[in-house]
Amino acid sequence: MAMTTGGGGGGPVSDINVTPLVDVMLVLLIIFMVSAPLMTTGVDVDLPSARAPVMEVDEQKLLLTVTSDGTIYLDRDIVPLDRLARAVQQVMRERRQNEIYVQGDETARYGQLVRVFAVLREAGIDKVGLVTDPLAQQPAPAPAGNAPAPAP
Repeated sequence: MAMTTGGGGGGPVSDINVTPLVDVMLVLLIIFMVSAPLMTTGVDVDLPSARAPVMEVDEQKLLLTVTSDGTIYLDRDIVPLDRLARAVQQVMRERRQNEIYVQGDETARYGQLVRVFAVLREAGIDKVGLVTDPLAQQPAPAPAGNAPAPAP
């Protein structure tokens, strides 16, 4: 009885080589993993620095931004001050929450921020969080009064 072991047939191969497919998919996965955090940034503002506890970032919370030129963004949409109350109420109703984060550019006019807070109060917002950049490690402030400052 004679048996062949498969060599020398030379016919077409019907198997799919999945190694290049897996390589391409892994490269695409890495590209998306690296670029996804870059796409979630909102409006570019220079936040003021403050000594405050670090809060966990929640992507579901509504973010209101006031830029240095006074432009108001609700998430990523520009909203005029006179329509802000209605826009905030509508979004809050859709999201079923009553909390908003406000980030204002460090050079934004104080009067514009006060007007924004007044509109938020009129809209019935209970909880307002202020977004800041954490302070860099700085030395402790000098003691009050006539006591000399400690030697470094």
